[in-house]
Amino acid sequence: MRIFTLTGNSVVETDSYAALVNAGLPEHSFVWVACARREFEVMQAQIQAGLQTLCGMQLVDLHISDLLSNQLPSHYDYTSQYDVLVFRRLAAGNSETDLTQPGLPLGHRPARTGPPILRRIDTSPVGFAVFDHVLLTVHPTDCAVRDVYASKLLGAASAQAHSAGARLPSSSADLMLRIVNHMVDGYLELRRELTHQLDHWQSELINPRTRFNNWGALLDARLSLHHLDEICEDQRSALQDWLEALKTWPDTGTLEGQRERDLLQVRSRDVLEHIERVVHHVRRLEQSVETAVQMHFNAQSHRTNEIMRVLTVLTAIFLPLNLISGIFGMNFEYIPLLHQANGFWFAMGLMVFVAVSLVLYFWRKNYLAR
Repeated sequence: MRIFTLTGNSVVETDSYAALVNAGLPEHSFVWVACARREFEVMQAQIQAGLQTLCGMQLVDLHISDLLSNQLPSHYDYTSQYDVLVFRRLAAGNSETDLTQPGLPLGHRPARTGPPILRRIDTSPVGFAVFDHVLLTVHPTDCAVRDVYASKLLGAASAQAHSAGARLPSSSADLMLRIVNHMVDGYLELRRELTHQLDHWQSELINPRTRFNNWGALLDARLSLHHLDEICEDQRSALQDWLEALKTWPDTGTLEGQRERDLLQVRSRDVLEHIERVVHHVRRLEQSVETAVQMHFNAQSHRTNEIMRVLTVLTAIFLPLNLISGIFGMNFEYIPLLHQANGFWFAMGLMVFVAVSLVLYFWRKNYLAR
C-alpha cells in the first residue's frame, strides 16, 4: 500500500495507514490511498474504519465487491457521498491476478498465442473510489500504472517546488482523471509496435511468393482486437456516465469552485477523446486485418486463374499437334508423304510451324503474359 497526502504544492508519502487515520487530514488537502487488490481484501475492515474517520462514511458492500473483482468490465456508479469508477487498463504487461483469488499473483500463467505485443497487453481492472478528500484506488498486484504515476506525482511536486511550472492535482477527482488518462496513453504508446506486427502479416498475406500458414496466430490477433474493442467501448461508456454525473454536481457558488469544476469537465472530455482515438485505432486494425485476409484469398484466386489460363493455353497449343500426329499414325496403307524420304521432316516442320504460330498468337493476346 502506498499513501500520498497532497497539500497545495507538496506531496508527502506516508508509510502507515493507521498513522494517517490517527493524524487526520490537514486543511486544504486530500489523500491518495493506493493498494493492491489482495491488500484491500485483507485490510478491508481497517480501510473501512479509516474512511469512516476521514470522510464520515464507508464503502457500500456492492462497491467493495466491484473493487475486489478482476472480471468486472469498466463501469461507473455513484452514491450521494462518493463515486466509484472501475476502469480496465490497457497497458504493457501480463495479467498478474488470479481469477479465483483476487489479488494473489498467478503461480502459472496459461500460454497465450497471437502477436507478441498482444500477449503483453494487460486488461486487468483498476478501481477508484472518489471521496471529497480521499481517493482510494485498488490495483492489480505489483501494478506498474500505480508505481509509474506515483513517481510522476513526486517528480511534479519536486518540479513545482523549484518553480518549474508543473501543476499538481487539485482534488481527488482530478487525480483520478489523471491516472485514467495515464492508463489510456499507455495503450496509445503500443500502437506503433502493434501496427508494425500486423503490417508484417499483411505483407506476407499479399506476397504471392510466400506461403502464409500462421492462421492460428492471425485468428487470435483478430479475437484480441475484438476484445480490445469491447473493452474500449466499456471504458467510453463509463467515462460518459462520469461526465454526465459531473454536470449534476451542486454549484459551489465561488469562482474557484466553478473553475475547478470546469477543469474536471475539460479533463474528462480529454480522456474521453483519448479513448475515442484508441477505439478508432483498434477498429482500423481490425479492418486492416480483415482486408488483408480478403486480399490474400483474392490473390490466391487470381493466381489459380493465372495457372489455369496458362495450362489452357498449353493444351490449346498441343491439341493441333496431337491431331497431326494422330492423322499420320492411322493404319492406312496409302497416306500422303508416308513413303517419301522427307515426309517425317515435313510433318515435324508443320507441327513446329503450328506450335510457334499459336504461341505468337496467344502471346499477342496476352494469354501468356506474366
